[in-house]
Amino acid sequence: MSDPKAPSPRPVFFFDIDNCLYSRSTRVQDLMQELIDDYFVRHLELSPDDARLLHAQYYKDYGLAISGLVKHHKIDPIAYNCEVDDALPLDDIIKPDARLRQLLADMDKTKVKLWLFTNAHITHAKRVVRLLGVDDMFEGLTYCDYEQTPLVAKPHAKMFDKAEFEAGATSSEHCYFVDDSLLNCGHANARGWKVVHKIEKDDPAPVTPAGQYQVRDLEELRDIFPQFFLKNTGAGTKASREPSSQL
Repeated sequence: MSDPKAPSPRPVFFFDIDNCLYSRSTRVQDLMQELIDDYFVRHLELSPDDARLLHAQYYKDYGLAISGLVKHHKIDPIAYNCEVDDALPLDDIIKPDARLRQLLADMDKTKVKLWLFTNAHITHAKRVVRLLGVDDMFEGLTYCDYEQTPLVAKPHAKMFDKAEFEAGATSSEHCYFVDDSLLNCGHANARGWKVVHKIEKDDPAPVTPAGQYQVRDLEELRDIFPQFFLKNTGAGTKASREPSSQL
């Protein structure tokens, strides 16, 4: 799905996948953290505490733990993917989401191009959207290619360049983006994208917003961007909008 596309006159709406298309309450992220920490313990011969610290440091420095592993330890990223992302028991956790599918179906594809944008490798990305039942709702996918050297991932500018190119975006001003990561949202906002920061329902809003909007439910996109939705397709959730979500 990620072959370069010809420039499109339509704006591109980029959707992150993990903890964005589904809730963090699924604990997929927690399970992934455990698998990553275990990988550090086994392959780098670290104590559990040291593994967690190094994992956190690599995430802070590079946006992905695997980037630090490849850079400093020469691990095989595809083997890592098999032991971490692809080892997650997602079939038991992620189920088809009819509400999400309806939201995406109600977006007017003649006016906006829907595109996935993730730091996961392609196998994990495709697996998640298939399990959610929305894999046919998007025109393409920009992912972190674990077979590429060096690895390129959000929030680095080259990853955003890659997303714009592959999705055929004509300019940064025509790019829309929803992501749960404060860091990723901040970089997209600085780039000139129109940014929606997805926040979990029980989490406090950041003191300094990372983008123009903050939402706790993707249904709020209906109210924020009515121009991208087919008419008479259902109401949004205005009551749940952050009071200061629009800058």
